[in-house]
Amino acid sequence: MRFDIITIFPKIFDSYLNESLIKRAREKKLIDVRIHNLRDFTADRHNKVDDKPFGGGPGMVIKIEPVYKAIRFLTAKSSKLKTRIILFSTRGKKFDSKIARRLAKYERLILICGRYEGVDERVAKYVADEEISMGDYVLSGGELPALVLTEAVSRHLPGFLGKTESLEEIKGSYPVYTRPEVFKAGRKNLFVPKILLSGNHKKIEEWRRNI
Repeated sequence: MRFDIITIFPKIFDSYLNESLIKRAREKKLIDVRIHNLRDFTADRHNKVDDKPFGGGPGMVIKIEPVYKAIRFLTAKSSKLKTRIILFSTRGKKFDSKIARRLAKYERLILICGRYEGVDERVAKYVADEEISMGDYVLSGGELPALVLTEAVSRHLPGFLGKTESLEEIKGSYPVYTRPEVFKAGRKNLFVPKILLSGNHKKIEEWRRNI
């Protein structure tokens, strides 16, 4: 699966994409993550991507022209791929596991990372296929949401995780413990629940479901 991420801060992604499961998935060619600098799609010598908002107001707004050019460039050579274009926005649909599973069915996702006071609304209306929000809070840009979405979607691709049953959507979420069986924290002894030491897997599964 291919992820194309459009941003004005491409170096933000360097560390995360080269560690852990994401790095392994890229090396195994399960996913192809490409970072594109929005400034490369500007025409002026200052590589200007933003301008003042019509109607007044604080801050600057990402212009439609470079975003439109970037999308045209990215889709021209790979028009046959089943593609979804996503703009990160506080007004978008709240991202969850259901959306991640849906997006995992595409061959390619193009992710537009906003900055400043936002992106020209015409991008949301006429360029992107949908807007997505990471939650009821505000971030400075779409770069962290792009990383979150990339990993959340990738987890649903065959081979990304060692075992499919490792998905919390399948196995559920429950407390986990490991050695030592008793940990001394100052004057307190912190114990592992006895059920987990019993060897009775049926009882353990029941405990995990009911915890």
